[in-house]
Amino acid sequence: MIFWSFSFIWTRVAILSFPPMTLITLRLILASVLLFGVLKLTKRFQLIQRKDLTLFLLLALFEPFLYYVGETFGLTMLESTPAAVIISTIPLFAPVFAFIFLRERIGWTTILGIVISLIGVFFVIYDQGSGFSANPTGVALMFLAVFSAICYATILKKIPGNYSSMSIIFYQSLLGLIYFIPTFFLTDFFTIQSIKVSNQSLLALFLLAIFASVIAFILFAGAVRQVGVTRTNVFVNLIPVFTAILSWLILGELLTTWKWIGIAVVVFGLFVSQWHNYKNNRSSTEDIL
Repeated sequence: MIFWSFSFIWTRVAILSFPPMTLITLRLILASVLLFGVLKLTKRFQLIQRKDLTLFLLLALFEPFLYYVGETFGLTMLESTPAAVIISTIPLFAPVFAFIFLRERIGWTTILGIVISLIGVFFVIYDQGSGFSANPTGVALMFLAVFSAICYATILKKIPGNYSSMSIIFYQSLLGLIYFIPTFFLTDFFTIQSIKVSNQSLLALFLLAIFASVIAFILFAGAVRQVGVTRTNVFVNLIPVFTAILSWLILGELLTTWKWIGIAVVVFGLFVSQWHNYKNNRSSTEDIL
């Protein structure tokens, strides 16, 4: 979640030089090359079995393709913190998808924690002076990213356990290029010659590829397979908290007392949502002892 929080800042820096579709395509190419190299060096490269190809193509359709389209274009119209706040609504909808498609149970503590966290999110995005102000198209694009992320996590849970997390992320990045490269040629190809790349934007591109497109996804995929879609997505509520703090530290954006209260409420909601799981784990440990 920390790496994905940084990605909102890195993306806003990178799009100063790269058009959105160019940025995403380059980001995926770098991520695919990096992952392929690591898998080959560690001798952990796996081929996709033919029966699983449809699942992987669906996985890549929702994320990276639709998610990155929504997030990257949305960030051209919204500031980092409001965009991150919209992404944090993923846990609000994820339990419904997980219940319908995966038959995961929804505990009352999880629901209560989500509600508390969303109240905290309200504090983060609401300005006492000006209220709410956001580009509607940008908001719609960010909600496209939200929907895509939920579908991605749901499909990810159905990927057979014999594939390592790194292999899954490699193939979703590689297959994602099937969707992105034709789109790039339709939208950005004829503007390449006019691009002026700054050192800051180039660095942001590499940081996005390494940390947001590779490491963060590997960690997330491992978490989904260990604790489930609903519990994992609750941690998405931390993204606007981290983004607000990072924007304050790096970009100099002011965090008011109102926003600090919201950050505290979001974190509290996260702990509430995990309380039932913590109690179960503690009871199991005591039984063993």
